[in-house]
Amino acid sequence: MPLKHLQKGFLEFIYEFNRGIQTHDIILAYEGEITHALMKVFTGIAVGRMPGEQESKQVQKKVYHVLVECLQNTSKHAYRGEAQYQTGFNHGILIISRNPEDYLITTGNLVEIGRIADLATMLEKINLLNKKELDKLYKQQIMEGSLSEKGGAGLGFIDIRRKTGQKLEFHFLPVNQDHSFFLFTSRIVRNNNLINTDGSIVHKGDR
Repeated sequence: MPLKHLQKGFLEFIYEFNRGIQTHDIILAYEGEITHALMKVFTGIAVGRMPGEQESKQVQKKVYHVLVECLQNTSKHAYRGEAQYQTGFNHGILIISRNPEDYLITTGNLVEIGRIADLATMLEKINLLNKKELDKLYKQQIMEGSLSEKGGAGLGFIDIRRKTGQKLEFHFLPVNQDHSFFLFTSRIVRNNNLINTDGSIVHKGDR
């Protein structure tokens, strides 16, 4: 289910997204305000729904870590203002699903149009880096905090990319002339044998 940062109609995206996860088992689907207390509930549900005999400790830790980072990024990037209620997108969303090969964590929240270019540029930059470059940028961000203008959110995106070895998947869905809905998906591979030495996923046709 390739996600690109193309602006599409919301209904068209929902159709494509639903078709893409039909083969996935939905662990959790939530729409509402995301608070610190709920973050603990969500991580507990996610870990509790992972069968211990089938999932390695490494995969469980990755799912937990990435989920926390995604929820924190949603909180940091979310637009808070009257437009939340005027547009009908006054809450965030969270969907956790899995298939035999991987887990998907998708979050969504309202953002101002003026922030899209910088956010997309940052995510694209992170996607272009290899493991060594990501490690270097991660350390640089800790020391300088120069990648993102908002509370270290860039650090969270870098860490997700480092931990999963997968490219960040994202959409900006136009809501009105001032706001879009930012959807972000992280992929955690369940079988380490499906990961290349550079951290990228091994596709079925490559095996």
